Amino acid sequence: MKRIALSLCVIASLFTSCSNDDDVNNLQQIETPITYSFERNGESTVDFNGQTTRIAMAQELASALMNETNTEAQLDGMFAHVEGNTDFSNADLNASNKSIRSKVAASTDYFSSNATLAATIKEDFDSWIEDQATNVFPNWSATASAGNAGQLQQAGGGSIRYINGKGFELNQVVSKGLIGGLMTDQILNNYLSPAVLDEGSNRENNNNDVVEDGKSYTTMEHKWDEAFGYLYGAEEDASMPVLGADSFLNNYLNRLENDEDFAGIAQTVFNAFKLGRAAIVAKDYDLRDAQAQIIKENLSKVSAVRAVHYLQAGKVKINEGDMASAFHQLSEGFGFIYSLQFTRQPNTSTPYFTNAEVAAYIAELSQGNGFWDVTPETLDTISEEIAARFNFTVEAAN
Repeated sequence: MKRIALSLCVIASLFTSCSNDDDVNNLQQIETPITYSFERNGESTVDFNGQTTRIAMAQELASALMNETNTEAQLDGMFAHVEGNTDFSNADLNASNKSIRSKVAASTDYFSSNATLAATIKEDFDSWIEDQATNVFPNWSATASAGNAGQLQQAGGGSIRYINGKGFELNQVVSKGLIGGLMTDQILNNYLSPAVLDEGSNRENNNNDVVEDGKSYTTMEHKWDEAFGYLYGAEEDASMPVLGADSFLNNYLNRLENDEDFAGIAQTVFNAFKLGRAAIVAKDYDLRDAQAQIIKENLSKVSAVRAVHYLQAGKVKINEGDMASAFHQLSEGFGFIYSLQFTRQPNTSTPYFTNAEVAAYIAELSQGNGFWDVTPETLDTISEEIAARFNFTVEAAN
């Protein structure tokens, strides 16, 4: 995992923002920190423990979905953890009052006024977990076929893939779905939203450095940090992330960074997080919001690029006759397509793809025997439509 490069010009740069006060333009200079480190009275003001906890819970759930001895109740317990229940191998996770399910499709901007859709999305995850436990696990040793769950081995003695009757590798569907439904939604549509950052007296308190009871940070500072945590919360040293620290958004941002067509995206996102946080300290909310828009645009690309990448990889494997490999790739693509409804077009209140558009893709990929029946033409059409919406080419995502 390579460390995100920090250029000397970034270290020395001064960023400027103008605000109007009684028709007088006041120039405010804000220096971007070298690392994501902020202090008040010698004490760190950065805290995103809740996000680190949920990422760890999701990691353990992803692993548990590949252990056929687990019951549906055990998997449900990991997804919808209740404080004190022994759902995890980690005692700190068991003691936590956090859960994954409570934050899926739970952003202020997208779901506070649409409880019905939020419930439907949560139920999608419930159904995938149930299918894995009650359909795939009991057929763990059977050979899969169209309409029948079981296992298939990749060509040349490769990995064994465990799939449902439609060819869906459900552990991949859940994991990639969480990249959108949990991480992306909470970052872009919740914690970076002015509705959350400026809620109640947050702006007044931030202007006056009024911190939360018993804490070193203002509420606005903390909300921004919580957005940061859903991306970098599993890092050993999040102040200078190296990426590849988890199996979720952090990992797939790294995948884009290592693609020459998208290289530089990781630095762009990290710089925007740092400068936005510095802007909060400096009480420059226009600059803060400008950085949020940069983050929204660039993190939205992750699900889009990887969706196209995996659809195209699956098409190649279908043409080669390696159905186990194809189903693996397509399952990842399926999860990233599902995640598109949680993206955010900058300077708008809408995703790049609506829930209805995503649902249409999911229905198309699920009809009949699902991946057993899908055609290369269908995969190309979906890929081209996604790439066009995000203004990149299908070839760039390969």
